[in-house]
Amino acid sequence: MYNFPEAAGGTTSAPGAAAACPRDVVFVMDESGSVTAANFETMKSFVSQLIGRLDVDNGNTRVAIVAYSSNIKTSIKLNVHSTAAALQSAVMSIPFTAGGTNTGGAIQHVRQTILTAAAGDRANAPNSVVVLTDGKSNSQSLTEVGEKCPSYTGL
Repeated sequence: MYNFPEAAGGTTSAPGAAAACPRDVVFVMDESGSVTAANFETMKSFVSQLIGRLDVDNGNTRVAIVAYSSNIKTSIKLNVHSTAAALQSAVMSIPFTAGGTNTGGAIQHVRQTILTAAAGDRANAPNSVVVLTDGKSNSQSLTEVGEKCPSYTGL
């Protein structure tokens, strides 16, 4: 289990500062066989603790989860949970499935399925996509979004 050190003064941001900062955050979690079930549990715990530090309860931050191995699945859409506690519970219930490491497919899934109005993406909120993986993708060329598409602003 990863424990975040407390920030000076016990807070991570100035009171009320997050009210003007909406953000949509997508965690892309590698659940391939090389990760192992034990490490996937550690990853879920890390994401859960991080969610506890985001401004979810005030509606400023929305969170989605994509879990991937050979197959890609939307575990949580941006518009499903409105409290940190509900998100944390949902994250901890994501099962480990094992398989290959289809990182490129997962990134494509985020762009085409998660970062859409239908999945809860907000036009007024910048998007942050966090990929948690243990290593190389099955298709390295498909994961090089920044190099191949430097003008792409969707991620």
